[in-house]
Amino acid sequence: MGPGEPRQPDDEGARRPQDDDETFGYNDPAFNSGPEYNPDAAYSDGPGYSPDAGYSPSAGYGSSRPEEYPDEYESPVFTAEELEGLGGSSGPRRVLPLEDEPTTLVAKYLFPTERYRGEWKRHWIHLTTPLLVGAGGTLLLGYLAGFLTRQQIDGLVTAAVLLWLGVIAWVAWRVFDWYFDRFILTNKRVMVVNGMVTRKVAMMPLLRVTDMKYTQSPLGRVLNYGTFVLESAGQDQALREVKHLPNPNELYLRVVEEMYEPQAVEARLGKDGDAGDDA
Repeated sequence: MGPGEPRQPDDEGARRPQDDDETFGYNDPAFNSGPEYNPDAAYSDGPGYSPDAGYSPSAGYGSSRPEEYPDEYESPVFTAEELEGLGGSSGPRRVLPLEDEPTTLVAKYLFPTERYRGEWKRHWIHLTTPLLVGAGGTLLLGYLAGFLTRQQIDGLVTAAVLLWLGVIAWVAWRVFDWYFDRFILTNKRVMVVNGMVTRKVAMMPLLRVTDMKYTQSPLGRVLNYGTFVLESAGQDQALREVKHLPNPNELYLRVVEEMYEPQAVEARLGKDGDAGDDA
C-alpha cells in the first residue's frame, strides 16, 4: 500500500454500513438537525466572537467593551439632572458658587498648576475681644479724662488721652490683622495665611488629611460660625485647628467634596463656565 492510498479493510465482511458514507455518519439527522449545529458558523456564532473586533481581557477574544461602560481612566460624564444637584440649587444642601480668581493677597501663595477653590475670612465674632476692649477703654478713659479735667489736673488728662490712643491703635491693628487672615482651599491643599506685620503661612495637603471635623457652640449655631479641626498621619502639624470660620457646613462640604469627589467640582465649574459663555 503506497502513501496516500486508502486503507483497505482486512475483512470485507467486517465492513460497517456507516463506512459506506464518506461523512462517517455525520449526515445523519441525529447529528446535524439540532438547533445548535451550523457547519458554516460553528466557530463564529459564539457570544465573544467578532472578526472585526480586537482582543479584550475582560470579555475574551474578538469582543469589545459595551459603550455604556467607559474606560476607567476617562473623566466621568454627568447628566443634566446630576449637574443641577451639584449646583445645590434645590434641597437642603446649599453650596455657594466657587470664586474664579484669588485675591492679590492669596495669589502669591499658589503655584501655577494649583486650582483655586476659594478663600474665607474669619467670622466677625473673631473681633469680639478687641472691639469690647476698645469700647470699654473709650468709656472708661473718657470718664476718667472728664473727671481729671474738672479737677484741673492737666498732666493726667494728657496721659489718659495718650492711653486711649494706644488702645484704639491696638484695636485697629487687630482689625487689620483679621482682614489679612484667610482660610484658603485649593484642589491640592488647605492653607491659613495670617499676620499683617509678621506673616505666617500654614498648610496641609488634602492627601494627608485623615480626619476632619467642625464644632459649633450654641452661639456659633445662631451666628453661623464654627471651629475646624484637621487631623493627619503626622505628629507635628503646621495646621490643625482653625477657629471662627463662617458657614461651617458649606465649607465642610467644600473640603470633603474636594477630597473625595474632585470630578464633581470640575463638572460644576464646567457647567458654570458654559452658563457664563451663553450669557
